[in-house]
Amino acid sequence: MGRKLRTVNAPVIKKDARALVTGKPVYTDDLAPSDCLIVKVLRSPHAHALIRSIDTSRAEKVPGIACVLTYKDVPQNRFTMAGQTYPEPSPYDRLILDSRMRFVGDAAAIVAGETEEAVDQALRFIKVEYEVLEPVLDFRTAKDNKVLVHPEDNWKSLCEVGADNRRNLCACGGEQHGDVDSVLAQCRYVVDRTYHTKANQQAMMETFRAYSYMDTYGRLNVVASTQVTFHVRRILAHALNISKSKIRVIKPRIGGGFGAKQTVVAEVYPAIVTMKTGRAAKIIYSRYESQIASSPRHEMEIHVRVGADEEGIIQAIDVYTLSNTGAYGEHGPTTVGLSGHKSIPLYGTPKAFRFAYDVVYTNHMSSGAYRGYGATQGIFAVESAVNELAAEMGTDPVALREKNMVKEGQVMPAYYGEQLKSCALDRCMARAKEMIGWDQKFPRVDMGNGKVRGVGVAMAMQGSSISNVDVGSVELRLNDDGFYTLMIGASDMGTGCDTILAQIAAECLDCPMDQIVVHGTDTDVSPYDSGSYASSTTYLTGMAVVRACEDMKKKIISKGAEYLGCEEENVDFDGQKVYQLNGKGEISLSDIGNRVMCNNEDMLSAGATHSSPVSPPPFMVGMAEVEVDKETGQVELVDYVAVVDCGTPINPNLARVQTEGGIAQGIGMALYEDITYDSKGKLAENSFIQYKIPTRLDVGKIRVEFESSYEPTGPFGAKSIGEIVINTPSPAIAHAVDNAVGVRIRELPITAEKVYFGMIEQE
Repeated sequence: MGRKLRTVNAPVIKKDARALVTGKPVYTDDLAPSDCLIVKVLRSPHAHALIRSIDTSRAEKVPGIACVLTYKDVPQNRFTMAGQTYPEPSPYDRLILDSRMRFVGDAAAIVAGETEEAVDQALRFIKVEYEVLEPVLDFRTAKDNKVLVHPEDNWKSLCEVGADNRRNLCACGGEQHGDVDSVLAQCRYVVDRTYHTKANQQAMMETFRAYSYMDTYGRLNVVASTQVTFHVRRILAHALNISKSKIRVIKPRIGGGFGAKQTVVAEVYPAIVTMKTGRAAKIIYSRYESQIASSPRHEMEIHVRVGADEEGIIQAIDVYTLSNTGAYGEHGPTTVGLSGHKSIPLYGTPKAFRFAYDVVYTNHMSSGAYRGYGATQGIFAVESAVNELAAEMGTDPVALREKNMVKEGQVMPAYYGEQLKSCALDRCMARAKEMIGWDQKFPRVDMGNGKVRGVGVAMAMQGSSISNVDVGSVELRLNDDGFYTLMIGASDMGTGCDTILAQIAAECLDCPMDQIVVHGTDTDVSPYDSGSYASSTTYLTGMAVVRACEDMKKKIISKGAEYLGCEEENVDFDGQKVYQLNGKGEISLSDIGNRVMCNNEDMLSAGATHSSPVSPPPFMVGMAEVEVDKETGQVELVDYVAVVDCGTPINPNLARVQTEGGIAQGIGMALYEDITYDSKGKLAENSFIQYKIPTRLDVGKIRVEFESSYEPTGPFGAKSIGEIVINTPSPAIAHAVDNAVGVRIRELPITAEKVYFGMIEQE
């Protein structure tokens, strides 16, 4: 392209910014009809139990109660709540309501009524007799345990993922290149460590919520806060045993998702109530419910072995991941893959690698998708192991990475045989080192007041969509007066993808942003799109926009030439008019838009679908500076620098806030957010009083810069940014604490108690 970019790579304000900051009614609960039935779920007090009897007669007599549903009243089709492309890798292991309870908080009954007070009273009046069973609570003993979480015969897995419900296995597998054991045996330096990450909560501001109603044509309409609008339609069709053509799903604005809303946590409950009563119904999860019965990150224990030769060249990496999917298998088979496939390829030197995994069922709340999606856990383990290797060798961990990091042009190990076409990882490292003053501060500076400062480093990568699977689609229409409508199938979840895609369209069509009207996701009118997950929207749907715009320009040129009475090769289009190259005539886009409304045979619309055979990784380097109080073990994050390679940032402002937000969540995972269960399988952290997420005051100073590369398969050279940004804080902060006081924490979060007792042990 000869001309300078106008809207791409510019800090354009989000299209919905004014509506959001002025508190316009744009979210699910704002839009729900005032006469909606209120829907709530009765939840199991036991981790593992069978319902022997359930008496709803007294509950049904409460004034204002419209229906009380148990497992006897709902379809018995097994399905998965995972919002994934069909056939889903996650097993079909759920019912809307089941007679077997598999975790504390599992759904035992559904109540719908005119008021919240009536529903709450009815919930108290339901009598359930449970046969309490022995639960599987330790994921380390779940595989081949005598207690089965899913003994039912109609459990099924649609894909070959190594699932076996008779062994409590949701998935298992792995891959190997070279003889890892023999290469490690020849290495001069080897570290062999195990790391443990917990089931963090996404803790988005807007909890799970949906409402449903029957339209004039007898179709079920569902309005939901979801990232996966089209997948919701399919999942509901399976669960309710009705045709997809009978369901319409609409996504309004979302108050945050971070992956939680890639699982259909709440939608099925109002939908079944509407099916049963014919009335509009809504469910709004409390924060308590969102903490105890949602879709948090998968708890993982990761065993890593890394070996290097005399020169400090990494020769082999061995990763084994044990993942806890909880009571149901949502995203279990897919998250685990990223723990190895997005950590091992950071290093381009190994002669051998091995990655193996087991994903097990337990009687804990089921896990799901959370930003980073398994890569976060794997990168914490592998980057921590590399930092421990550097310590073993007595070398600077930055220098060790500079020798071993993957470079542009290489085929990435453990990354599906893909060649790296764009990579600024080396420049990210150099810039981060400069920003934090690594050479002056590594490894520690004693402040002389009982406090010590240490610095730590970590690298990260992610993907850009799921290669050969995900689909991004848009439709573009030219309207009267020459403005465009862009119909998007991807779900903007607050990330600003509606704005980003409009920027790409405006750049391609050479017009102002205001000329592009964006229409959000509605399964009746939007083109099919896999949804907003796997860091896919800018990269994948962005390319669909580019292709649709190219098609649209050809159609505008063709129509303009027809109206000017000349051949297409004799005209051009500059975004506002079609003009003859000889200067003898022109017609404005506005006039073309108006003229096609009358006596016209050609529709000026263009649609495009895009799927990518590759998933080019964005890269990032994070460096942390912490101050540790030697008397108490208290850790304070003083400074965090991040340098990101996301190709060409389409909107630097939105890329920056994505990065800052992801780092803040990563800091929460590293320092504050803990998950603990009692001996009966009850979760302790059921509110924000117990589950500590960092405030603005806790995350310290976050500084973000970008080192651009150019990704040839992305729109204007762009790669993804949504997920990678959460992956470096845990390993970098753990490393900084280790450098400060010599205490290596391998189980998150890094608390003052763990650091204090670690220092005592050393003494």
